[in-house]
Amino acid sequence: MPKPETRLDEFVPVWQFGEHHTIRVAAAPERAFDAVKRIRASEITFFRTLTWMRRGGRKLPARILNAGDTTPLLDVATKSGFIYLANDAPRELVVGTMVIAPPGTRRALTPEIFTAPLPPGYALAAMNFLVKPDGPNACIVSTETRVFANSPESRRRFARYWRLIYPGSALIRRMWLRAIRKRATTPSTP
Repeated sequence: MPKPETRLDEFVPVWQFGEHHTIRVAAAPERAFDAVKRIRASEITFFRTLTWMRRGGRKLPARILNAGDTTPLLDVATKSGFIYLANDAPRELVVGTMVIAPPGTRRALTPEIFTAPLPPGYALAAMNFLVKPDGPNACIVSTETRVFANSPESRRRFARYWRLIYPGSALIRRMWLRAIRKRATTPSTP
């Protein structure tokens, strides 16, 4: 297996489902990384519409599909089903979640779940934000999502879900990157 280039590579080196998006930001990497951590759902174009559609219009407790306006989106995610796998400021941040588990066998979500073999029937998802310097006062910000399903049945189950949500997911990721660029390049107010 090739040497990991990112922290995401450490946690999900093999995957069947994924997406990758990139944007150039005219700001220092530290500022872009700070923007990654501070983005709220209300800053991401179409986020509310697409997550409303995904939840079928139902009201849900505050979580990723029903994030409020005041809490950064990654904070909402890590309080409702996701965990931090890596937080290496100002370079990379990785979050992960368990998307499928065999009935009655759900395990506590820890970073070790992503690096140890699991019995068949699981699907794990991880997403990163990677910030790479790109000249003076500029950087490239990317986000990548990977899902590994460890059995034929969990792959089939997730494949059905992925076909439905992928277009909206890809749009959200691109809009999320645009929101990061806007936040990172907008002068701070005192």
